[in-house]
Amino acid sequence: MSPRLPARLPARVVVLALAATVVVFAATELLPGDAGATRDAGRATEEEIAARRAELGLDRPAPVRYLLWLGGLLTGDPGRSLITGRPVAEILGERLPATTALVVVSLLLTTLLTALALLLAHLRGGRGGAIAAGLAAVPQPAWAAILGGVLAGLLGWVPPVSLLPPGGSAWSSPQALVLPALTLALPSAAYATGLLQGVLADTLRRPHVVDAERRGLSPLAVLWRHVVPFLWVPALRVGALLAGGITAGTALVETIFGYPGIGGLLVSAVAVRDIPVVQAAALPPILVLLAGILVADLVAARSGTGPPGGSGAAGGGLHPRTPDPIGGVR
Repeated sequence: MSPRLPARLPARVVVLALAATVVVFAATELLPGDAGATRDAGRATEEEIAARRAELGLDRPAPVRYLLWLGGLLTGDPGRSLITGRPVAEILGERLPATTALVVVSLLLTTLLTALALLLAHLRGGRGGAIAAGLAAVPQPAWAAILGGVLAGLLGWVPPVSLLPPGGSAWSSPQALVLPALTLALPSAAYATGLLQGVLADTLRRPHVVDAERRGLSPLAVLWRHVVPFLWVPALRVGALLAGGITAGTALVETIFGYPGIGGLLVSAVAVRDIPVVQAAALPPILVLLAGILVADLVAARSGTGPPGGSGAAGGGLHPRTPDPIGGVR
């Protein structure tokens, strides 16, 4: 890998983040209607709607509105809600702790479940990919219905919906996290297992692993000393994808379970065309994904596991240096 690559990675992430702001802004431009028309629920005349749009700044050209919005983001001021007039940063700040708690718990559960699934696959000689693929294909609404029906309806262990008020702490009512977190974690773990199981199967066929097994090392010793070095960098990249995907998935899950986070706020803001809130609430998944990719690629660059001519996120880079027979790395 080029020694200058780590210095280029942050710059590339910045470029991708700017591109993401363009995509988010363009997507909100494609929404039918705007807050100037929806705020009065069809009761206003055309002149009143035009005056309202001018008051909200919606009559300005799109490039001007984008630059004003981008400038506000760079200064920490994403604007004000077109519906309530409150600062968007304040609205997101009320919802951010709940979504952060949900994402953190979901990622921890995903990591644990994926590790257990890969361990089971290792003990079974790398088999079980079809099961992981099947579970990953189950949509989130189906997971929500199954988990809600069993854990809340049949067993009565957890409430079927969140009981947290907006701005409330999820840690004070951890039972409110169970259904949303499991709904996010189970398909994510299945997806991660499917992605990493190919790397696991390839690694199990490598000569140094076969040699270690023939020398009578226990399956766990083989896994830790000879297989894990081939998995941790790909796992970081998969984790980066899952972090962004789980953060994005909160929009659906929070809406289903009434959980008061940023995802639910995004859905409600889209309904009333509160564009500044929509734009600000749509950015966290993208930023989380980009930050995760940056960390994964920096780690890959430092450990020498990336491809010779580019970043691991863009290229392959899934082949670390081969562990020697006694567990070192050469």
